[in-house]
Amino acid sequence: MIGFGSLVGIVAYSAYTGASNSVSYANWNLQSQISTPQSNSLYPLQSMNGPITLDQAEVIAEQFLQSLHNPNLAVKEIMEFQYNFYIQFYEKDTGLGAFEMLIWKETPTSSMMGGYGMMDEYFGVGVMMPEPGPNMMWNQKYRMRSIMSGWNVNWGNGIPSTIPISKDRAVQLAQSYLNANLNGAVAESDATQFYGYYTIDFTINGQTAGMLSVNGITGQVWLHTWHGAFIQEIQLN
Repeated sequence: MIGFGSLVGIVAYSAYTGASNSVSYANWNLQSQISTPQSNSLYPLQSMNGPITLDQAEVIAEQFLQSLHNPNLAVKEIMEFQYNFYIQFYEKDTGLGAFEMLIWKETPTSSMMGGYGMMDEYFGVGVMMPEPGPNMMWNQKYRMRSIMSGWNVNWGNGIPSTIPISKDRAVQLAQSYLNANLNGAVAESDATQFYGYYTIDFTINGQTAGMLSVNGITGQVWLHTWHGAFIQEIQLN
């Protein structure tokens, strides 16, 4: 049985501080801060006034990590895309993926999200949020779902680390999907296993072009449509 854990709110960070071009990050207390049901707003957004760099995204990700107070979690990689930064967190003891987050470079619209409703008006530049799709729907251990104006995270215990569909089979299913829907795309073999699914990068003409996820039980494939064009990435662990 999955037990309810800490209440995690939208993470918002403060704006540029003026002529110095330095950035001040106001990290909300993720363990307790959440708007009440009577409030129809999320946390007050303190969106950045200028473009976010990869280095700044790394700072935001590390601040978020520290706020979780879980020494077994770490940031594995950060990928910069046209619309957002993708951050992958993992477990140190198992090596498995834990969950996936986004930091928006511009306020997401419904079209960016592929029609996935994410209350567009509440998200601004520099805001970190759980990645939609498989991360929220298929993750059996680190479940994230919207409750009124915050994010509830279930920290599951006793969740098996194995899933019926193997990594190799997941890559095959991803490739079959790409063959049918994205001509010339090739699924990479180093799929990341999460609790309940895999996330797999794919390339076009030898260059990283995007990612998709495969359900480790049903084999369903979910293309990540909210990133835009790939720019660069860093591996942290």
